Amino acid sequence: MTNLLELKGISKTFPGVKALSNVDLDLRAGEILGLCGENGAGKSTLMKILTGIYKADPGGEIRLNGERVEIANPNHARSLGLSIIHQELNIIPDLTVAQNLYIGRPGSHRAGYISDRQMVKDAAALFERLNMQIDPTAMCRDLPVARLQMVEIARALSYDSRVLVMDEPTAPLTTTETESLFELMRRFITPETGLIFITHRMPELTEMTDRIAVLRDGQYIGTVGTAETPMREVIKMMVGREVPADARPTTAPLSDEPMLTVEHLSTKKAVHDVSFEVRKGEIFGFAGLVGAGRTEVARALSGADPHTEGRVVVNGKEVNIRNASAGVKAGIGYLSEDRKQFGLLLDKDISFNTALASMDRFSTATVINSKKIRSVAQEYVKKLRTRTPGVDAEIRSLSGGNQQKVVVAKWLVRDSDVLIFDEPTRGIDVGAKDEIYTLLEELAAQGKAIIVISSELPEVLRLANRIAVMAHGRIIGVLDNEDATQENIMELATVGQDEANGAVA
Repeated sequence: MTNLLELKGISKTFPGVKALSNVDLDLRAGEILGLCGENGAGKSTLMKILTGIYKADPGGEIRLNGERVEIANPNHARSLGLSIIHQELNIIPDLTVAQNLYIGRPGSHRAGYISDRQMVKDAAALFERLNMQIDPTAMCRDLPVARLQMVEIARALSYDSRVLVMDEPTAPLTTTETESLFELMRRFITPETGLIFITHRMPELTEMTDRIAVLRDGQYIGTVGTAETPMREVIKMMVGREVPADARPTTAPLSDEPMLTVEHLSTKKAVHDVSFEVRKGEIFGFAGLVGAGRTEVARALSGADPHTEGRVVVNGKEVNIRNASAGVKAGIGYLSEDRKQFGLLLDKDISFNTALASMDRFSTATVINSKKIRSVAQEYVKKLRTRTPGVDAEIRSLSGGNQQKVVVAKWLVRDSDVLIFDEPTRGIDVGAKDEIYTLLEELAAQGKAIIVISSELPEVLRLANRIAVMAHGRIIGVLDNEDATQENIMELATVGQDEANGAVA
């Protein structure tokens, strides 16, 4: 099998940090190559160099079909057949799906002006070819994250690409959407094409890749064949140490005393008569299929969305949570699944974002204690092993996983009694996941009430003392961890969903 693509001696230096150091990589024609490594290892940086977004330091070279190429910019990269689906969405919310597909690419125009009708027609044909059920005329601001990711995927596949890079494309997708994506990936591969697939999910690497290349700390560690290499060896290459698998909680509730009591919580549409308790020192998990209402429960509890009925008690005191500010004052911290939209100010630095939920603690009258903020931010950068040149770095300059660590730090600084973590490790590598798990268990051991919402069942089983399974906005059942398995969780979730669909029908 010949090499479709070769990168040799690629380095990249940003102010204060060496992101890549003399990295080699090759992609064979007709293969899917997995690219993995911890957050900050340099994966996205390397791919941005390949697709013309960044310029590499002098000295390296890129060869396409054996011919050396100098990639000037993203448009030049696409003209060479190199396309990328980014980890972070690049969608303009106030445009339609069709307009987002063809923006910056005036292929659907007549007589010098852009034709919306033609763009919609082209988009519909593209979605039909890709077997995607998406309305080209829908406004992107009205679509969930999973749908927007499919729009990004469709846009990349619409180019006549020879090399396609997918950077964490499955993170916001449902199981069904992920399976559809995998089918698209398989159909993309021909004797003339190749695909580079970046993911933190080990089962996806096993299922989809022919070989796996590993980066660590901006350096190339090696490439191995997927079929003959156990995943524990790949993980060890990534993090430089063994990472435990299939673990269960190491902590237990400190008492039977409830820190949080929720009774008959309902919202206008998504949540129906939800009741549960979280005890002092307990990690309480929420599992269920996408659309089951887990995130909606969290948003109603934190005041991000209004609730129509229900009673909430924190530390024995009934609280009236009318908005997000009231939720914070009641002692409830909410880490959203969408860190980019709801968790961070991307144009501000790490220090500012770390203190964002606790500014009242860092200020007197109108004076903000910047020195204290920096000191606390530095403490959490060290504790969470956030990869950054310093706390003055803008959030937008960090990798997705390191942005997530800053969101976690923000709520740890607030020191709320109840902490809700919605998909806390989305986009975070296996080594950093283990650190987050340890941190959540430490918080529980300090007496916090922790709620964890996760689409990864091994994560729920690893963390939660008890697991509430939701379907169609209701809690179907609550399992003690020792009685819980992936199979009986999914059985509850799917049976509950089927019953709900039957009731609707």
